[in-house]
Amino acid sequence: MRKIINDADNVVQEMMEGYISAYSRYYRKHPEVNGVILKQRRKDKVALVIGGGSGHEPMFSGFVGKGLADAAACGNIFASPDPNTVYETARAVDNGRGVLFVYGCYAGDNLNFDMGEEFLNDDGIRTAHVRVWDDVASAPRDRISDRRGIAGDVYVVKTAGAACDAGLDLKEVTRVAEKARDHTNTIGVATAPAQLPGVDKPIFELGEDEIEYGMGLHGERGVLRTKWQPADVLAEKMYDQIKEDTNLAEGDEVCVLVNGLGSTTITELAIVFRKVKELLDRDGVKVYDTDLNNYCTSQEMGGFSITLFKLDEELKKYYDMPCWCPYYAKGELTGSSYETAAEEEADVEAREDEEDSDAAQEVAEPYVSRQKEGTLSELTAEDAREMLIYIADKVIAKKPYLTEIDSAIGDGDHGIGMAGGMKKAKARLLKMKGEENAYAIFEAAGKAMLMSMGGASGVIFGSLYLAGAKGAEPKASITAEDLARMERKSLAAIQERGKAEVGDKTMVDALAPAVDAMEANSEKGLLEMLRAAEEAARQGVEDTKNYTAKFGRAKSLMERAIGYQDAGATSVWLIFQGMREFVEG
Repeated sequence: MRKIINDADNVVQEMMEGYISAYSRYYRKHPEVNGVILKQRRKDKVALVIGGGSGHEPMFSGFVGKGLADAAACGNIFASPDPNTVYETARAVDNGRGVLFVYGCYAGDNLNFDMGEEFLNDDGIRTAHVRVWDDVASAPRDRISDRRGIAGDVYVVKTAGAACDAGLDLKEVTRVAEKARDHTNTIGVATAPAQLPGVDKPIFELGEDEIEYGMGLHGERGVLRTKWQPADVLAEKMYDQIKEDTNLAEGDEVCVLVNGLGSTTITELAIVFRKVKELLDRDGVKVYDTDLNNYCTSQEMGGFSITLFKLDEELKKYYDMPCWCPYYAKGELTGSSYETAAEEEADVEAREDEEDSDAAQEVAEPYVSRQKEGTLSELTAEDAREMLIYIADKVIAKKPYLTEIDSAIGDGDHGIGMAGGMKKAKARLLKMKGEENAYAIFEAAGKAMLMSMGGASGVIFGSLYLAGAKGAEPKASITAEDLARMERKSLAAIQERGKAEVGDKTMVDALAPAVDAMEANSEKGLLEMLRAAEEAARQGVEDTKNYTAKFGRAKSLMERAIGYQDAGATSVWLIFQGMREFVEG
């Protein structure tokens, strides 16, 4: 599938440049990160920052505006923004009254926004967050916090933006936004797949006569694959599921959004709404307002979602407040309610990232390059640096393989994210020749990954290097026992933050047995220890084929995820394989 792009690696950067340039009257880009900042905004209020992966436009960058969000923190395609992007974007719009974050409930977004909040709290900036979980197909109501955020973002952002503009304090703004979230329910279907820029195949496949019911916004598999059905049949089935989940009753009042996923026409959305309106009238539910549009998309995916936003008098008050951005507007905006403080808006060119030129030096076939010959018995700082560069090249070269694995039950972005993070790690490592502390090598590589990758993988895989090395007593070289202790510490940190256990179909399924093998074999020397760890990780990857997913975008698939290996576990195996190959020479 052809895309109108230049270089797949530059899609987000060039999209952001074009978007900011087109709407420079309203926006500026943060000079250091992919943050969209509203120029003229009210200052004496709680700041609202939204965000998530790119590729869903106009959500999220297109919902920055008056009466809406003050800024959006944007990640790579289908990947959450990294903690630094969250931190810097929010800091740029903080007015001293706190920052509210609104974003979809996905593992990567949860982890990265949480870390961004921690950094802001360390600076004395108060924060709160509301995770949108409106997708009724992705988990039962008794596990509502496991649900995904999809097109319901629109109503939660609208309500939260109005509450912020009304001058409510952080606690009250959060309460109103949570109330809007809890009154919003959505379900979607896909009729055609999407394809990520730079990837050769769609993120999933559908037959000409098939649809995916309950499809996620990133191409995650739905709860059911079924034969093609007419619009009225689909609309009634989707409406009935929302009604059952929400106890919608006669006399209720709702806003309706029929949202296209990217390539579905307004004509088709209108046909769907026609049936939804008929069903609401039948049940005595009043329609207060309706939108038919492509607000929350998934590249060129075909299909649509239906969202019902159940109103009460408080929510109606905030919904009726005016808002405006290039893609969404409600009410009237005369400008009289906006007392904008003078803000210097000089165009600031983003600092050229010196690391990119180094990181761009990819190798088609990674090869072990080191100063020493023979098998290594320990790792000096220089050995560690060369080893992590080799692993980075290895993972970058495996990007298509990891993408294919992740596309089977995820959104296909794991390979892109891992390759991007490894490029940043490699760039940092190339500048560390002469470093004498071996732990500092691991710490720097992990931090480069964590602060650049976005998605759950950024926090988790960054921690694989960073957490175990951070705070360790400096050493010129590390032994097998040192490396085993370091990875045990990293595993503990990853499990503490991500809460995953063996059997949950995550990278822990490969990492935990690998760490066990390291500890059991550390006395046999570095090579034998890594051979055992590599084999344990490989077996862990195989074992993931037998599990249902408890985390990530595959968790809603339940038993449909069985038979597929986990992409994160696969990356762990590749990393340990790279360690063994380097030590062996």
